[in-house]
Amino acid sequence: MKDIQKVLDTETAWIKDFFKKTGGTTAVVGISGGKDSTVVAALCARALGKENVIGVMMPNGVQSDIDDSKRLCELLGIKTYTVNIQDAYKGIVDAMPEGMEITPQFKTNTPSRLRMVTLYSIAACTPGARVANTGNFDEGYVGYTTIYGDLAGDFALLRNLHVSEVVALGDLLGLPYDLTHKAPSDGMCGKTDEENMGFTYHDVELFSETGDAPNADKISARHKVNVFKKTLINPPAPEFEGL
Repeated sequence: MKDIQKVLDTETAWIKDFFKKTGGTTAVVGISGGKDSTVVAALCARALGKENVIGVMMPNGVQSDIDDSKRLCELLGIKTYTVNIQDAYKGIVDAMPEGMEITPQFKTNTPSRLRMVTLYSIAACTPGARVANTGNFDEGYVGYTTIYGDLAGDFALLRNLHVSEVVALGDLLGLPYDLTHKAPSDGMCGKTDEENMGFTYHDVELFSETGDAPNADKISARHKVNVFKKTLINPPAPEFEGL
């Protein structure tokens, strides 16, 4: 595990430098009530001041744990908005071609993309706003992400941190234990991430660091099939350049 105090100091300095270089003033963070968004919001408040952070809650209809999100925003003292994406989601469902099956992938990925649209809509109406990506390394490694959904953002504070390091960072920041140690979930399918994947994020960390771990075959297969997500738009092969 990395030196967490050094991570905290480095992240804080990086945020200040990024906003200075890009002319940004305000961080827009989607608040789910889980460990990742909790830590990102706290880091931004620490670096920029709570008055320069906006937390956005985006339930799709009813969100059973939305009180966790509200509690975090109150604790940090940041400005908050709640934008319910249910009507937008239902509008897309209703507009789909007649007879086309609404698949589990649609039901998971479409809300994620609508949430990112919402964050950028808030940012577009807020001078100097920059949208935070809240994904961690382990999610990215196995591709438990949505292209143009939770993979998007203007800056990504946790992209090089394992889940265990995000938890340790949250503990160092003194954030509520039940939020920083909360079982990760997409909040849409009723299962935790680890139940969906069939292995734990601890397994992913071990495999990515050592090449060996419980469920190594599953992790390796998922990593390989999702590696394309690391390059969102692949350009043509070099021999096609200039044609």
